[in-house]
Amino acid sequence: MGSLDLQRCSQNLKLKKLQAKLPEVLSVNPNIYHQAHTTRSWDFLGLNYYEQSGLLKKANYGEDVIVGVIDSGIWPESESFNDSGYSSVPTRWKGKCQTGMAFNATSCNRKIIGARWYLGGIQDESLKGEYLSPRDANGHGTHTASTIVGGQVWNASHKRGGLAAGSAHGGAPRARVAVYKACWGAAGGGISCSNAAVLAAIDDAINDGVDVLSLSIGGPVEYLSSRHAVARGIPVVFSAGNDGPTPQTVGSTLPWVITVAASTIDRTFPTVISLGNKEKLVGQSLYYKATAKSGKFEMLVDGGFSCDKETLALINVTGKIVLCSAPLQAKLNPPRLMLPAIIGDVANAGAAGLIFAQYTVNILEDLDACNGSMPCVLVDYEIANRIRSYVASTRMPVVEVSPAMTVVGSGVLSPRVAAFSSRGPSTLFPGILKPDIAAPGVSILAALGDSYEFMSGTSMACPHVSAVVALLKMVHPDWSPAMIKSAIVTTASVTDRFGIPIQAEGVPRKVADPFDFGGGHIEPDRAVDPGLVYDIDPREYAKFYNCSINPKDECESYMRQLYQLNLPSIVVPDLKYSVTVWRTIINVGVAEATYHAMLEAPVGMTMSVEPSVIKFTNGGSRSVTFKVTFTTRQRVQGGYMFGSLTWQDGSTHSVRIPIAVRTIIQDFVADTS
Repeated sequence: MGSLDLQRCSQNLKLKKLQAKLPEVLSVNPNIYHQAHTTRSWDFLGLNYYEQSGLLKKANYGEDVIVGVIDSGIWPESESFNDSGYSSVPTRWKGKCQTGMAFNATSCNRKIIGARWYLGGIQDESLKGEYLSPRDANGHGTHTASTIVGGQVWNASHKRGGLAAGSAHGGAPRARVAVYKACWGAAGGGISCSNAAVLAAIDDAINDGVDVLSLSIGGPVEYLSSRHAVARGIPVVFSAGNDGPTPQTVGSTLPWVITVAASTIDRTFPTVISLGNKEKLVGQSLYYKATAKSGKFEMLVDGGFSCDKETLALINVTGKIVLCSAPLQAKLNPPRLMLPAIIGDVANAGAAGLIFAQYTVNILEDLDACNGSMPCVLVDYEIANRIRSYVASTRMPVVEVSPAMTVVGSGVLSPRVAAFSSRGPSTLFPGILKPDIAAPGVSILAALGDSYEFMSGTSMACPHVSAVVALLKMVHPDWSPAMIKSAIVTTASVTDRFGIPIQAEGVPRKVADPFDFGGGHIEPDRAVDPGLVYDIDPREYAKFYNCSINPKDECESYMRQLYQLNLPSIVVPDLKYSVTVWRTIINVGVAEATYHAMLEAPVGMTMSVEPSVIKFTNGGSRSVTFKVTFTTRQRVQGGYMFGSLTWQDGSTHSVRIPIAVRTIIQDFVADTS
């Protein structure tokens, strides 16, 4: 029996055990597994390492594409950056390997071909516990770099307990990486990136000769100098930020960059919670350790909505499993540092475990403070209330928490836009749709130091898009950054594998709209052959750049009509009566093709396209300009309504751009809810 057969038998046995523990479930069917991959996100996106006909193969796995990663450095000893089997460093490379603390010239190799570090503007506090070198103390940069370019690593799994076991690789596993350490912070904390350091890193990366720039950096700062990279043909990818689901929080909103929202993947870690009344409930955890007490029930106590030191001191939690809920004021968007602090308080009080209720139950790395040996389970409020009702109904409540299992496949509702992912509209540039695209960013397993760990954030989504960009650069070296961005946005999916509209997590969960995920969820294999693209000459960004740095009188009308930029989206933030928007498309598919326009007009307005049918002929022009007219049917000071324009050729290609339009009566007064 082969290893894959053993894997399937083991999975079937686990599923039968799960069914036995949940008698109300009639049947549990195994998913089909072709190859176990730790970095499940790439299989989820269709980039199977062994697929012979997809983008990964067409791009020769990203061979010799140079990706510049501006982040917190790199851990060169990680197996993800082993250079065995690589040829010499590309001769076009002009970068350097800057040495420093615990990082010498041999830390670079044929995989890590360049490394620099920057201290400009960094506060002393951020340097505590750091290496004054490209070495990554925090782990953030290593995680993002390995997600993009990590080579194939067998027998990788989460650092504790073997969860998500399999092989690991990046999206462009044969690409080279150049590291620019502009962000600083010790292990276990956040990172700080100064503007001066990032700007210096961008300039060096351009001159060194990178092909793609990846910056998992969000926030209110806009790096206008990234325009110089785009002008040199270098696509620039940014993360959208982690301040969702509140609207108007998206960062990195410049029109020439690709801004990435975060989504979930089809992997979960169910954990069975057995109550003393024989009720079986399910949460998620990283709990794996089978202790001497396995199979036995523990006492259960309700810690309420605080579980702080004062509350725990009032109840006897020693040797018991504690039920806690996120405070009411934190339900909408629980602070990311709250759960580790609660875990510490519960453990210090002598508790045997924790069941914690919050709205977002899939950010599992917050449970690392439990070390996998103490059962810490995330549940939603419905499950918590059922447990709480049981506790109140008996004098001796008990509970058993089973170790977590790894489940992947179509039975997991995915993708969903993550609750933390920052949302549009852009406050700086309302006429530009942001974010542009969504990609996996929840519980992503990648290299961190010498092991592999989960991390969540738009910082994890950004490298997924960066890797796809690197592959597209390999297949289409003549495409501009705008064309690559267009191919990604216009081929994205707005429905899941069952045709159900993708949802956005929040309070409440809702159908995702363009301010949640831009054009939709990335579809790499479709992006390689988009049919049509929307291109922008980098020189067209010059006026935008100049008006942003030194606004003059003529800039006001220009900035209010940013929707005329030839972007693969349309946002009209101030429709009073009627407006006409112009776009130009380029045929990058077969020479002879006919495309028909399919319109989804925003509610409350009419929308027309001229021409509505576009024909490309052999020897004719490969570009066509069309106009889209929006007319409001009701005079109202309203919020945004959404729609789309899709060009279809009736066979292979469906080229969709998202649309957002807001009607107004008075300028500068609007409801953005």
